[in-house]
Amino acid sequence: MGMINRRWLPLNALRAFDAVAQNLSFTSGAQALHVSQSALSRHVISLEALLGRKLLERRPHGVVLTEAGAALLPVVRKSFDRIEAVLNEIQTGESVGRTLRLHVPPSLLQQQVLPILRDFRREFPEILVDVFSTHGTGLPPSDIDMAIVFDRPSVDDKITDLLWMVRVTPVCSPALAARHAGLGLADFVAANELLHVKLEGQPRGLLWSGFSRQCGFFADTARGLAFDTAIAAVHYAIAGEGVALADVDMFAEDIASGRLVAPYDAVHEDGYGYYLKLHAEDLSDPAIALLRSWVIARFAAQASARAAASPAPG
Repeated sequence: MGMINRRWLPLNALRAFDAVAQNLSFTSGAQALHVSQSALSRHVISLEALLGRKLLERRPHGVVLTEAGAALLPVVRKSFDRIEAVLNEIQTGESVGRTLRLHVPPSLLQQQVLPILRDFRREFPEILVDVFSTHGTGLPPSDIDMAIVFDRPSVDDKITDLLWMVRVTPVCSPALAARHAGLGLADFVAANELLHVKLEGQPRGLLWSGFSRQCGFFADTARGLAFDTAIAAVHYAIAGEGVALADVDMFAEDIASGRLVAPYDAVHEDGYGYYLKLHAEDLSDPAIALLRSWVIARFAAQASARAAASPAPG
């Protein structure tokens, strides 16, 4: 099979695949393009025959993307989006605005990223931003232009910028800390309900287990409540019950205000961090490159401010 050349790109077949894949339905895809379902199906089959790979699988309750289909969909969708935007700008003589799809973990979005996006929109109102927020680690399955992900260091084919490494410490309400004043760290952890942040595919006590090992004591880390987000766990702790492991940088304002107390000096990196990821080919898009530079600069400024506020060693 020869290499596919842009002179004979199967545009109708790609449009058909895009419609079906976005709706996960041949019926809905055909309605979106105002064509018959049989015609749509023939286009998809011809594209699969050209590639020699299945892109979609029909199942009793709908259509699912294969690995090849999941790899192709975001590229096709972004390409058609950009073509549509430029054609409209040429036709109208006016900029119709660029919409970027950005993924941010929920807790980071609320604690850090909302002000960054607010200032970016004030500076560049012509660039629209659709924000998606999902739980878990790593890249989300949705079609995005750029993602901030919570994960351990990894190697893949994406452009990856480290925004910060997470540093955690036990946090609780002022009242709970006062009730247990004088206890050592191990006894404090043993005496209180543990609040967990769930990580997809990982045991609920993973983060607390790692922290206790680093601190040199054993703890029963399977007990306690588990939450989908760090911000939910911290808010539960602020309400007066339980001890959460919190990122001291993400929740610095809550600790500084006294709403949240970090009773011990034990602060450890747990191996996780926040990374900005995007496809290498998307760096040629001015809007994506601009948002990437803006986010990196703001996180770097925050890191510098934290370093300046930290007491000098010795």
